[in-house]
Amino acid sequence: MIDARIQIALVLCSMTKLQIIQTDDGSPSLWNPDLDETYHSRFGALQEARHVFIEAGLNAVSQVKKEFSILEVGLGTGLNAALVAAISHSSKISYVGLEPFPIDEDLLWQMNFEGVLSADEFDSLRKIWQAPFGKKTEINHHFQIEKSQEGMMKYDNGAINFSLIFFDAFAPKVQDELWRLEVFERVYQMTALGGVLVTYCAKGQVRRDLIQAGFEVEKLEGPAGKRHMLRATKR
Repeated sequence: MIDARIQIALVLCSMTKLQIIQTDDGSPSLWNPDLDETYHSRFGALQEARHVFIEAGLNAVSQVKKEFSILEVGLGTGLNAALVAAISHSSKISYVGLEPFPIDEDLLWQMNFEGVLSADEFDSLRKIWQAPFGKKTEINHHFQIEKSQEGMMKYDNGAINFSLIFFDAFAPKVQDELWRLEVFERVYQMTALGGVLVTYCAKGQVRRDLIQAGFEVEKLEGPAGKRHMLRATKR
């Protein structure tokens, strides 16, 4: 297993080597050759984002709440946040995106998201790319985002209790330190009662750790290329 400090160093060294790829649904993603890891599913970046984070996550929470906060662990390209922003007109959403290793904006512009997103989705994505770190930025009248370079265990949520958590870190084989029990215990503390965590990862150990942290966990049908995903609720 790679030591966490070495792993972080590899990620930092690899940021300039990220390569744009096209996933199976025609949408773009990034591949880190040193880690052999992609930022989205090769089976469909856009399909995965909509299935895991919008359909299983946002839709479940927005049915019962019209004003709430979202935390994303692994903001990456900003795709998940943009999809939320573009359809947030019936809600008021405060969004925090944690990304210790931001992607260069010039590279993001080269990904041609405008070719696969609606005008509203791409406009939201563009504004998210341009939003400064460490400051709340209004993307539209219903959605504001704060981008942070803090890691999960160092981020100070203050008085915020998040109603929805997008857990979208690199896979456990690459970022093992983000998939440990102590991380999920921290997330549980930051989650509002009735709050929901969704992740593409359905590993047995992740499920067991979420349960031990206090969440009620269910397996759902996964996005293309995956049998299952997880949704965890704080009861």
